[in-house]
Amino acid sequence: MLTNAPKGTKDMLPKDAYKWHYVEKAFEETCRRYGFGEIRTPVFEHTELFVRGVGGTTDVVQKEMYTWEQAHRSLSLRPEGTSPVVRSLVENKLYADMQPTKVYYDIPCFRYEKPQSGRLREFHQFGVETFGTDDMMADAEIISLASEYLDKMGITDVELRINSIGCPTCREEYKKILKEWLAPKYDQLCDTCKGRYETNPMRILDCKSPEDQKLVEGAPVMLDYLCDDCKAAFEELKEDLEAMGIEYTVDPGIVRGLDYYTKTAFEFISKNIGAQSTVCGGGRYDYLTEEIGGPHMPGVGFGLGIERLLITMEENGVVIPEEEGPDAFIVFVGEAAKKFVIGFASKLRKQGLFVETDALARNVKGQFKYADRVHAKKTIVIGDDELANGKATVKDMESGEQHAVKFDKIPELLK
Repeated sequence: MLTNAPKGTKDMLPKDAYKWHYVEKAFEETCRRYGFGEIRTPVFEHTELFVRGVGGTTDVVQKEMYTWEQAHRSLSLRPEGTSPVVRSLVENKLYADMQPTKVYYDIPCFRYEKPQSGRLREFHQFGVETFGTDDMMADAEIISLASEYLDKMGITDVELRINSIGCPTCREEYKKILKEWLAPKYDQLCDTCKGRYETNPMRILDCKSPEDQKLVEGAPVMLDYLCDDCKAAFEELKEDLEAMGIEYTVDPGIVRGLDYYTKTAFEFISKNIGAQSTVCGGGRYDYLTEEIGGPHMPGVGFGLGIERLLITMEENGVVIPEEEGPDAFIVFVGEAAKKFVIGFASKLRKQGLFVETDALARNVKGQFKYADRVHAKKTIVIGDDELANGKATVKDMESGEQHAVKFDKIPELLK
């Protein structure tokens, strides 16, 4: 009986790999131009990291993590990228280096949830994080990086929405007011939001249930209850974005789904991928390092799902250029030529050339057909006559021109 891939996972096949290479290379280049260095963290962490960092009352921790016991310790596959990066920052004492610390990552993450368009149980995520500054310039830079990257990927249907969800001080006062407003509607809330009512009522505003979305229409908004510091920070963020020429919409409904966010929250929204419309989202988290046992180290960052990104690019009509084919495909005729070609192809590859040859004993016509299929730039034909003369017939597959070329001159010709 065939064992299929687990539900919510997907193979990346060779025919699609060039798309991933394209978006990954562009992301790395964009991050490096902004001064970000790559970080890699383990695929699994101690469960307590996510309970303390993401929040014990979030859906991610309560319902979606893949968790198991090993040697009397609870371990979990990472459901998101920020908490492991913060753990690494603290464990490796990166906070003691000259600040800011700026990192990016390209990782798989895991959440047990209903698979749907742009969302899988194993998904892949780009992310960036800046630590060590509470200046809104860092937030604006993070947003600018995301905006520039999405634009570079040809995504034109996105809208940047920003909000401030305050700090622990002003948010506590707002939560009390929100709970008073929600109290008469409590019995009509979904079971999940009834649980959120006591632990984090702001998450009710982010509920995806259409019924609950209608219930919270007209709810008090955090922006009206910001303390002076948070209000000034939000105004500074808007000024910085305007200085960068980045258009935005203030959306009081942006609260994000993880407990560690403070002040800035933002999302890039697309209208083309169904219910899961957030292509990229992030914000500020000034107390996360303290939450997991480190010193005070304000941070800001974003996450961007790669599967969702590729879907959005397709919806925007973006055609990703395929990777180039081989520099040459070597066609051989006869056993003597075959033995020679095995060694000759190896020599060319060691000189940095992309070379393919036949391993299926095709006839000459079949070898040429395959060379065309893999988009080889040139074919090199070697048979008994070519071995005797020390020259191969080299054909340019685009122009059709062909010449006899000495074996030792072929590397120079291909380069």
